[in-house]
Amino acid sequence: MKRILLISDTHGYIDDKILNYCQSVDEVWHAGDVGDIDVIDKIKKLKTLRAVYGNIDNNIIRKELQLDCRFNCENIKVWITHIGGYPGRYNKRISESLKSEKVDLFICGHSHILKVINDKKYNLLHINPGAIGKHGFHSKRTMVRFEIDGKKIENLEIIEFNR
Repeated sequence: MKRILLISDTHGYIDDKILNYCQSVDEVWHAGDVGDIDVIDKIKKLKTLRAVYGNIDNNIIRKELQLDCRFNCENIKVWITHIGGYPGRYNKRISESLKSEKVDLFICGHSHILKVINDKKYNLLHINPGAIGKHGFHSKRTMVRFEIDGKKIENLEIIEFNR
């Protein structure tokens, strides 16, 4: 079993509250718009980090991270990218790949809108953790914590902070 903390859109912001949650899990996954390499460095000092770059990220971050992060966690095939859309409205690059590649968990950021959706068409769970940073239009800062146990994604918890 793995405990995961899923964050996105930090936009260069990380504080002790977020880092304390990082310590409570096995891995931290970041769905892009990191904003500052310091965010990555602080998380990596605490836990294993799987992350992608987003549209606001500079060349330093883009050298460290990739556009897509595909991997297996337990028996779940995971795909993380920053700009992906959501069920019924994936962008073309994502929908074309999902037609040919089986994924159990698709994660993206970008919208700053928390979404957890069962996608029946592609038989996957879609998660956008919203934005945990302070930059953007969102009124709540959000992240998601969950467990992967074999083939099960369970104990999903939404964590929110006021701006």
